[in-house]
Amino acid sequence: MITGLRYTTTHLVPVDERIIKYGVISTDSLIDDLMHWKTMYVAGRLHKPVKMLAQSENGKLRAALVANLKSAVTASFLMLPESFSEEDLFLQIAGLSYAGDFRMVIGEDKSKVANIVKDNIQHFRILYSNILRDCPQVVYKPQQGKLEVDKSPEGQFVQLMALPRTLQQKITKLVDPPGKNRDVEEILLQVAQDPDCGAVVQQGISSIVKSSSITQSIKGIATAGMWKTVSYSSKKLVKMWKGWWRKPSVSQMS
Repeated sequence: MITGLRYTTTHLVPVDERIIKYGVISTDSLIDDLMHWKTMYVAGRLHKPVKMLAQSENGKLRAALVANLKSAVTASFLMLPESFSEEDLFLQIAGLSYAGDFRMVIGEDKSKVANIVKDNIQHFRILYSNILRDCPQVVYKPQQGKLEVDKSPEGQFVQLMALPRTLQQKITKLVDPPGKNRDVEEILLQVAQDPDCGAVVQQGISSIVKSSSITQSIKGIATAGMWKTVSYSSKKLVKMWKGWWRKPSVSQMS
């Protein structure tokens, strides 16, 4: 078990005639990442539809899983315009954990996020429908697949205050000049009134993911071994080249 996030990966593990990435994480570390987005390494994966092989009876963990989905929705609202489609929202959510990831520059299929959403859009609806229906800051029209979110400074302030702690801290460092040491609420109130509020949130998320992606890549080499890592990475590069040559469809670009 590796310290820090205490997450270790072993690439290319055969399971039921398929090759998967396998990892182990302590429950406490999982809950911490889901609630606070310290690394988003696991929280980001769980923004997408996944197959749960066993349902945990841990009430704290179940609550953290829901909180993580709500945080993904809130962060995405801040980066989207006032009106948008379900697909726009799901693309934004699916892309959160890739923002700032150096592997998206080289090693990943550039249409990866679009493909995730396109192939699983019904699963995204199932995963997020209750959260969207219960959210007071959005008008959700599931029959039309349309949403309208409150983009007023007051609305954005409420959303910023609901973000995970680590993301709030990253935003604070981006906005607060050194030496002023204003409290988080004061800084987020300023950000809520900024026309570039969404861009600031995006930068905060990117800074979390960038650091995590580098750390986990190093751990991957240490735990999986150089040969497996090279083999896995070569397959990623092939997919990346295919993505470059594949022209996105209209639905992927919308």
